[in-house]
Amino acid sequence: MKLVAVTSCPTGIAHSQMAAENLETTAEERGHDIKVEVQGAMGAENELTAAEIEDADAVIVAADTAVNRDRFEGKPLVKGTVKDAVNDVDGLIERAVEKAEAGETGVTDVSGDESAEGTEEAASTSTDDTDAEREQLGGDPSKGLFARIRRLFS
Repeated sequence: MKLVAVTSCPTGIAHSQMAAENLETTAEERGHDIKVEVQGAMGAENELTAAEIEDADAVIVAADTAVNRDRFEGKPLVKGTVKDAVNDVDGLIERAVEKAEAGETGVTDVSGDESAEGTEEAASTSTDDTDAEREQLGGDPSKGLFARIRRLFS
């Protein structure tokens, strides 16, 4: 099976490069042809051509930044994070192959946000005051810097 992939991280190309190498190695071990474009602070490396995208059976996007997916229109696309491509590359490739074999098109997000409907439903249920009070971001406030300073000077 022919696959194309894009890896991208915001800080540079180190993690993107690790994800790309992992995708290439694993895909080749499974008998797939793959070409990976790496995007980072230095720009795009090993850019995919229109012909390569057209010939591809499926697309994998492993990115922590926004990647323009317009050029992959009509292709089965599996989207995950760079961490997914480093830690669960088998899952990304397997999902892309499954989508291609089933003839599915569109985007499948394997990083957790699979349906917009579920997030809208979650947003509407969290408007209750008791839910807002229970949900706390950032950990225990008594262990924060300002709480420690307050205790120090009290």
